[in-house]
Amino acid sequence: MSDLTALQRAIGYPFKNIALLKQALTHPSLGHEHNQRLEFLGDAVLELCVSEKIYANHPEMHEGAMTRLRQKLVREEKLAEAARSVSLGEALKMDRSCEISGGRTNPSVLCDTFEAVLAAVYLDGGLDAARGMVRRLIGDCTETDEADAKSALQEYLQSKGRPGPVYATLGEEGPPHDRVFTAAALLEGKEIARGRGTSKKRAEQEAAAAALNIIKRSGESGTDAP
Repeated sequence: MSDLTALQRAIGYPFKNIALLKQALTHPSLGHEHNQRLEFLGDAVLELCVSEKIYANHPEMHEGAMTRLRQKLVREEKLAEAARSVSLGEALKMDRSCEISGGRTNPSVLCDTFEAVLAAVYLDGGLDAARGMVRRLIGDCTETDEADAKSALQEYLQSKGRPGPVYATLGEEGPPHDRVFTAAALLEGKEIARGRGTSKKRAEQEAAAAALNIIKRSGESGTDAP
């Protein structure tokens, strides 16, 4: 996917100033107009975008847990995986020796390139465009260090002798390349909570996490659980 038009489709953002994308895809081994300054900026943009989503998606999470989750989401392996998903390594320009030594598949190089491209998106389209790229390629930042929310909710309900939840997709919105789904977690036919995400699975996970919080809080407060 060395074609820049295909790459822009893959990351979900069409550049107005294509020179920014070209610079983001230029490895320092070429020695001119490379992507290191963009990488520096992209690191900060990424941290802001991920921090915003964690803050919004996990209202009950304390600072230490938020920090750990952010570290998990922006670690080198995670960013390299995101870069591979849109074939950034194939689009990267580098000298022959760097390419022969495995530069196109090196996790560190891919991580740096992801951050540089994110900075290019930010400079070209603003913070909303950068947020969109992070959401599409990294996710909604709803994952935690625990078991996934749907499994956790199922296990908690089973421990209380209650039937498992059912999930319903309530709607979807946005353009085809940037869909947002809304799902509900239902318990014994009653809606407990809703969630939103860039896929049905993520929306259900968010709904499950919200439902688990509601059920646990009602139990701790001594009120009747939903």
